[in-house]
Formats: sequence, C-alpha cells, structure tokens
Amino acid sequence: MSRTSELGTAPVHTLLFKYALPAIIAMTATSLYNIVDSIYIGHGCGALALGALTVAKPFMDICAAFGSLVGVGASSLLAIYLGEKDYDRANRVLGNVIVLNIILSAIVMVIGLVWLDPILMAFGASEDTLLYAHEYMEIILYGNILTHIYFGLNAMLRSAGHPRFSMTATIVAVVVNIILDPIFIFGLDMGVRGAALATVISQAIAVTWQFTKFMDKNELVRFHRGIWKLNRHITLRALAIGMSPFLYNIAHCLVVIIINNQLKNFGGDMAIASYGVINRLTFVFAMIVMGLNQGMQPITGYNYGAKKYDRVLKSFYLTCIYATGVMGVVFFLGECFPKTVTKMFTHDPVLIDQTIRPMRIICSTMLIIGFQMVTGNLFTSIGKAGKAIFLSLTRQVIYLIPLALLLPMVFETPLDGVWWAIPVSDTLSAITAIIILLTARIKVPQTKS
Repeated sequence: MSRTSELGTAPVHTLLFKYALPAIIAMTATSLYNIVDSIYIGHGCGALALGALTVAKPFMDICAAFGSLVGVGASSLLAIYLGEKDYDRANRVLGNVIVLNIILSAIVMVIGLVWLDPILMAFGASEDTLLYAHEYMEIILYGNILTHIYFGLNAMLRSAGHPRFSMTATIVAVVVNIILDPIFIFGLDMGVRGAALATVISQAIAVTWQFTKFMDKNELVRFHRGIWKLNRHITLRALAIGMSPFLYNIAHCLVVIIINNQLKNFGGDMAIASYGVINRLTFVFAMIVMGLNQGMQPITGYNYGAKKYDRVLKSFYLTCIYATGVMGVVFFLGECFPKTVTKMFTHDPVLIDQTIRPMRIICSTMLIIGFQMVTGNLFTSIGKAGKAIFLSLTRQVIYLIPLALLLPMVFETPLDGVWWAIPVSDTLSAITAIIILLTARIKVPQTKS
C-alpha cells in the first residue's frame, strides 16, 4: 500500500523521475532489440528475409495495438481506483486484464492464421518474400496470447507501484531474445522461424517473471480468487480508455502505407529511403517521450482518482517540459546537422544529399511534438476516453492523411507537398491539443495536497 500511496504524497518531480526512468530504459532496450534482431535476420537469413520482416512489421504492430487496447486502458483504470482507495475494483481490473487479453489475442490469432497469406500480400509481400513472412508471422501468432499478457501486465506493474519490476521484465525479455536469436538462427539453422521462436520464448519467460510479483501475498494488487469474472463496468471502461492508443497504432500503420505510396509516386525509392532515415532519428527520441508518458500515467491517474488535481497538473507540466527538451534535441540535430545525422545511416552520396532538405522540413516542428504527445496521454491517464481518442486521431487521420494527399497537388514540386504535410499536421495537432486542454477544465483545489 505504501508503494501506491506515495503517488499521492511524494514530490511530483521525484515520482516522475522514479517512474519514467525505468520506462525510458525499457523502451531503449526494446529499440536495441529491434535493431539487433534485424541484424541477425539480415546476416543469417538473407536480404529477402529482412524484407519479409519489414513487410510483417505493420501486421505485428496491428496485433500489438489490440494488446495496448487492454493494457493501457486497464492500467489507467487501476491507477484511478488505487487513488480512490477502491482496492476491490483494483484487483478485479488485474483479473479482467488477463481474461480480456486471452480472449482478444485468441481472436486475433485465429483470424491472422486463417487469412495470413492474403494479409501479408496486402502489406506488400511478394512471391519471393511471402514464404519468409509466413514462417515468421505464423509462430508470432501462435504466441500472440503471451505477447498480449506480457504487455498488459507490464502496464499494470507500473500502475501498481513497481516501475523497476516492469523495466526488469522488459530487459529480461530483450536479453533472452538476443541470446536465443543466434542459437536458433545460426546454431539450429531455423532461419526466420528461429527468430520468431526466440521472441515467443523470451516473452514467456518475462510473463513468468511478472506472475511472481502478482502472486505475492504481500502485494496490494495480486492474483486471488474472485477477480477473474469479467465485470461489465470495468471491461467497457478499460476498453474505452484504451481505445486511444489502439486507434493511434492503427492510424500509424495506415499513415505509413499512404506516406510511402505518395513518396514512391513523386520521389521514388530514394524518397522512401530518406523518410526512413528521418524516422530512425525521430523514433529514438519519441521512444524517450513515450517513456516519460508511461512514468506520468500512474501519477496522474492516481491523483485524479484522489481528487488532487494540482498534482495532476504539476505532473503534466513537468512531463511537457521534459518532453519538449527531448524533442528539442531532434530539432537541433535535424536543423543544424542533417548531413552528419544522415551519414550515420548511409554512405550513399545521393541519399545523403536528398535527405538534408526534408529532414530540416520535418524537424522544424519537433519542439511542439512533445507537448502534443503528453497532452494526449494526460486524457488517457485520467480516463477521459473521448478526448484521448480525438487527440490520437487528429495528427494522423484528421490532418496528416488528407494533407499528404492534397498538398502535392498544391505545391509546384509535388514531393515538397508530401514533406510539408508532416510539419503542417504537427502544427495543427498542437493547436488542437491546446484548445482541448483549455476547455477540459481540470479542477485545481485551493489547498494543495
């Protein structure tokens, strides 16, 4: 109980550091794994297998989106109930997370396995890459239940006052995966199946680690009889809150497809490669902001439930400042050293030359990206599902997709229209976030807690 009660009493800046740092480390470890996994597959299975992994990634992201639908929504709800001192419902949230993840992941698994090849073809698989993509995704789908439970329990650990334990679970999965990859790919000659199997086994070990914490009888939130029956109120509210990150992930996949097609139409493969370089730069720092958001979530959720609105706003303001500083680094690198940054990823002089200008265009609005991301997370954290969903869709669906399709017809050089669609949508999204925030009317009590 002391671990959760500190969310309402300890200094906010101390809590944010305590909860965000493990999340940032975990996100960085995950980024490292993705890079290493690609290197192993590229060297051990060949270029076609690496291309197949690229094709499979959007499908994996969609599967993960269903996991976030449950995990993020339930973890926000858990923090709110803990703030309200409603420990019975808090425990029921834990049981409902497991049951919901099993149901949803089983549905996704069955649909994915039945229509696996048509889905992969729709995402860009060719006759040459389809076999590799099929072999990889087949095993990933069989392990989909473990994936959902792993991500769901990690989110619950943070809200239950165990950010370091959550971080450790992620690092355990990453380390085990990196160790098993070369054994299965090279030692046992299993190819892409070995890479997928390593992922599933590493997540199974991490889930076992997570279970040890929730089976501890000394824990306030833990597994016990009576929490497994689905509760209509908890289920619907968790799904409503989790709908924001779910739709964000789905929209992101759709945006990637549309942007890539527009870049290919007006700039060819080199334009897509440039976009890939810029994305790699922004992705690393966006992951840090996501770590800050994960650290902020249990603090704002708990204090909102406890009606300590001044602490809610303070955690939001501090996270905005840190997030702006992080994305400010992207702005500085992209505007001042675009050539140096590009050389980190390629030695191709043509690609380097064609990346400098679009990098400056896209990075021009990086200073406001952090604020927009944190604002969306604020409403997710306090259970304001409608506002969170709206903000998650503004940048990608409401603004970016129409602008990416329309601006090329306005600009003299159509490719410029695609590049400028990104910062323009960022600006409009930030303005929208400000308007929503000002009209939200989050109360600030006269006496601070």
